[in-house]
Amino acid sequence: MFEQFSSGYYLGRLYVEPSDGDAAAIAAAQHERVNEQLYADEGISRTDLPLVMKLENTHFTVYGDESVPADTIAVPESLVAETNVRNPPSLREVFLAKAERAKQLLAVAAGTPTSEAAIEEAVPDHPFDGEFGGPTGI
Repeated sequence: MFEQFSSGYYLGRLYVEPSDGDAAAIAAAQHERVNEQLYADEGISRTDLPLVMKLENTHFTVYGDESVPADTIAVPESLVAETNVRNPPSLREVFLAKAERAKQLLAVAAGTPTSEAAIEEAVPDHPFDGEFGGPTGI
């Protein structure tokens, strides 16, 4: 589903479809697997943290939802309207922020870019110290 792209992102291709919800969502099982591989602390596997993704020029948080089909991202209609997505569902490139990049983006979104405590609360450090190869088998 995702492969190495840059120092801050993985690249994947997902079907983008509009939703009535306020937040973006992917299949709950896929969200959990990606979350475990990217953001889980050693010994504590939190799988409820939001993923941070980017579609075109917009970053947004992504949650798991049982009603979303596999390999699909359901995004609020307002976000779809701001993109070049036509005739959804449409297969599109989507970027998944790595843990360190996600920390930066969540901190800015929370209005606390210099607060390390706020960043740690949003996305805890992962135990891999940059050695993590990223999501596999998804």
